[in-house]
Amino acid sequence: MTERPYVLLSCATSMDGYLDDASGQRLVLSNEADLDRVDEVRAGCDAILVGAGTVRRDNPRLLVRSARRRAARLARGLPASPLRVTWTGCGDLDPAARLFTTGDADRIVHCATSTVEKTADRLAGLATVVDAGEPVDPARALADLAARGVRRLMVEGGASVLAQFLTAGLADELHLVVAPFFVGDRRAPRFVGDGRFPWHPGRRARVAEARQIGDVVLIRYALSARCDGG
Repeated sequence: MTERPYVLLSCATSMDGYLDDASGQRLVLSNEADLDRVDEVRAGCDAILVGAGTVRRDNPRLLVRSARRRAARLARGLPASPLRVTWTGCGDLDPAARLFTTGDADRIVHCATSTVEKTADRLAGLATVVDAGEPVDPARALADLAARGVRRLMVEGGASVLAQFLTAGLADELHLVVAPFFVGDRRAPRFVGDGRFPWHPGRRARVAEARQIGDVVLIRYALSARCDGG
């Protein structure tokens, strides 16, 4: 296998560990200052990945927002925004989603073997569809991205995708932003869930940084030796 990209996980939660609430509207967990920080992190990556559930629920564009940062990437000979990537087991992706209709950045869809043909037909001309195993194998998807020149990958969710990287030990760094309120609803999605994680009471992750950003707190965890402490 080609050496995998550096994998940076990014998410925001409530004080009780929820990624969203159970309403039909997206819960705002972060603030403008932190969103600008996330944009800066995006601009420093080669690719951004979210799961198909996030594409369906949040309809993200996954583009660098700042014109200054887009210009700086172009000046370095890079696309204005990183490569955009999603995973799907069932191939149920809407061709009209903003991921496929906005911006000039290329798009990669890693999908389960059984859905490659269906997904390729549905997204013809909109994305490159790649067989990533049955079910989707994170290591296989990372090998594909590495072969495409991706050295630094930012993963923005959702809970299932984050858990896959964490339980497989394929994450190097976690940016966890905690909002100052509770959700308190078991119907809402939590940050990961049950699973066997490489970090546990006998093997604690290392805190590389803790920083207050307005009314939220960023905790940057080093999850591998590839993550520096600065």
